[in-house]
Amino acid sequence: MTEKQKMLAGQPYKASDETLLAERMQAKLMCHRFNHADPTQLEARMAYLRELLVIPNCGHIEPNFFCDYGYNIQIGKQFYANHNLTILDVCQVVIGDHVMFGPNVLLSTATHPIEPSARLTTEYGKSIHIGHHVWLGGNVCVLPGVTIGDNCVIGAGSVVNKDIPANSVAVGNPCKVIKQIHDTV
Repeated sequence: MTEKQKMLAGQPYKASDETLLAERMQAKLMCHRFNHADPTQLEARMAYLRELLVIPNCGHIEPNFFCDYGYNIQIGKQFYANHNLTILDVCQVVIGDHVMFGPNVLLSTATHPIEPSARLTTEYGKSIHIGHHVWLGGNVCVLPGVTIGDNCVIGAGSVVNKDIPANSVAVGNPCKVIKQIHDTV
C-alpha cells in the first residue's frame, strides 16, 4: 500500500511521504488564498473552498479556515462555520445538513501512536461523523473516531472524545450528555 492508501485506511503512515506533502501544500495554498481574499467578494472567496473541498456547495465558512487535505471533507447543505475552523482531515470527515459551528472549532481525525519510538515516524487517523441539524459551540474540539448524532448541541469549550447519541445536549471536558432534546426536525 502507498502511504496515502494507509492514511485513508486509518493505518499508521508516514506523513513525510512526498505525495502527501505535496497534497498538504496544495491545501495550505488554497486555504491561504481563501483566508486572504477580499471579504466583500464572498462568491470569489468561497470558490477557493469549493475547489479545495471538491463539493459544489460547502455552505458558508468564515475565514480563517485550515485543513490538511480537503478531499477527505464532506459537507452537507446549509453549513455555517464561524471564524477559525480547523479540520485535520487525514481520514474522512462527514458533516451533515443544517450544521453550525461557533468560532475556533477543531475537528481532528489525526492522532499519533502512544509509543515514543513509533511517534518519531508515523501517525494515523480515525474518521469523524457529524449528523444533521447539529450545533457545535465556540472552541469545541472533536477528537479522532467520534460520531455526533443528529440534532445535537455541543456546548462551548467542550472536548468530545466519545460518541454523542442523537438528540442530545452535551457539554464539558470530557464532553457528557446533560439532557435530551425532544423537539427534533
